[in-house]
Amino acid sequence: MLGAAELREISQRFPGRWLRGYVRGKLDSDPVYAAAAARINSKQAPVLDIGCGIGLFAHYLQALDRHTEYLGIDLDAYKIGLARRAAADARQIRFEQLACETLPAWQGHVIILDTLHYLGAASQQRLLREASLRVAPGAALVIRSVLRDASWRFRVTQLEEFLMHGVRWMRYRALHYPDIEELRAPLAEMGLRVQIEPLWGRTPFNSYLIVARRAV
Repeated sequence: MLGAAELREISQRFPGRWLRGYVRGKLDSDPVYAAAAARINSKQAPVLDIGCGIGLFAHYLQALDRHTEYLGIDLDAYKIGLARRAAADARQIRFEQLACETLPAWQGHVIILDTLHYLGAASQQRLLREASLRVAPGAALVIRSVLRDASWRFRVTQLEEFLMHGVRWMRYRALHYPDIEELRAPLAEMGLRVQIEPLWGRTPFNSYLIVARRAV
């Protein structure tokens, strides 16, 4: 985890008091950044971040002295603009406004955090297969996704998504929450070794970490 000084330094790269507070709080409280960084720590490889938002994972890696080529893509032009501004001085970090249906050529690690449920079921399956093709030998596809089940956490997550869309921070509605087999099956079919575990942290949300590795 990052210290207070590192969190403050990263947050100051973003404009406005509200956004700086959001960045600091998100990096401090959300367990996904540390979890994802740890899962790709064993192999130094370029990182493709699909649905990167404002690019927080890039800053997290940089704060850990993980200076590797990073490309973040997102459909939201506003968030890509914020991401580019915050990382303007980082030579190895790039951001592009792209839909996940048009992934760039890549070989390395692939990251998909909190993005799948904004796609329909068929689009999710296509993205998982296309992302798998971009995982290099020894590298990993790391996903955080809400899983559809009967738990109270899932109901809380649905409510949070509704509220975030209502205030327009999330510009797209959730379309489909996958169940566990909808994630496991296509990744295994693409030759990846799949592990799935809860990643709730201090949140009430029904989030899971999926790590799919390609053998060396």
